[in-house]
Amino acid sequence: MAARSKARKRALDVLYESDIRSGDALAILASRKEQADPPVGEYASVLVEGVLANRSRIDEVIETYAQGWEIGRMPAVDRNILRIALFEILFQSEIDTAVAIDEAVELAKALSTDDSPGYINGLLGRVAPIASSLSGE
Repeated sequence: MAARSKARKRALDVLYESDIRSGDALAILASRKEQADPPVGEYASVLVEGVLANRSRIDEVIETYAQGWEIGRMPAVDRNILRIALFEILFQSEIDTAVAIDEAVELAKALSTDDSPGYINGLLGRVAPIASSLSGE
């Protein structure tokens, strides 16, 4: 697994744990870094911190483009996969949008329901063409 793919998975682990336990994601991230099992790389930290810093905007985009779903009713894993992908699409210009979408779909295939990859791909596909207008760039 490529380094950034591993980083996305580590970031997802932290955000998911924070979400389901209503915990402090930064404290969880610090604990995971300290344990170093599995190791938490710099890009995982960038993703967690970036999602947290931009969460209100990211969640607003999810709410707007999630057809038939409220963000609070989505499976926690899907919600956090979307947050990571949207952070990359909206705020990480060095990440290719197609790569961010593909990585999100792969995470959903590995960790979520059978319907999740298609749903995540569809939502991100609706956002991708207008991402620059949504990020304010």
